[in-house]
Amino acid sequence: MNKILVFLFFLAIGILSCKNPQKESDKLEIAKNFYIAIDNSNPLETTELITDRFTTIDDGFEQKYSGNEYAEWVKWDSVFQPTYKILKIEKENGIVKAKISKTDKRISFLHHEPIVTNEIIQFENNKIKNIKRTSASFNVEKFVKNRDELVNWIVKNQPELNGFLNDQTKSGGMNYLKAIELYNSKK
Repeated sequence: MNKILVFLFFLAIGILSCKNPQKESDKLEIAKNFYIAIDNSNPLETTELITDRFTTIDDGFEQKYSGNEYAEWVKWDSVFQPTYKILKIEKENGIVKAKISKTDKRISFLHHEPIVTNEIIQFENNKIKNIKRTSASFNVEKFVKNRDELVNWIVKNQPELNGFLNDQTKSGGMNYLKAIELYNSKK
């Protein structure tokens, strides 16, 4: 009887010790799958990888989303035909860190080159709870200058598109893209 208990004890320890590294490596895969899902503009797959209350923190600016709100943001983002590239991703001391490059039609207009961010991905129950991004390559002055020029031109010349900047729905994204196209055609 004692031999069976000892055997079961060591079997349980073996199973538990194998289980934890698997969960940790799964976090790296979950993060990779997240970036693949947003690169593919797949709102359903993206929301399956995040918690119901998901937060992004971009250079200190915090934005909270429900799953449905983030799905809507992915639809908005899809209008600009984004390309997300994982430049580096690793797990360090149980924390997933990534370096991500993003470009799309909006970023090409406003920034003229990809935006690169260093990201820390935090998890809860094997889902992404939040992503903290710090700019690695982002010219905020150029971005804001070009954005303000676009907004001011739209106010004067296409007032029906006013408000496109803050409407992060698919139709808002389409208005944003139309504003860029109209602004570029004036040249």
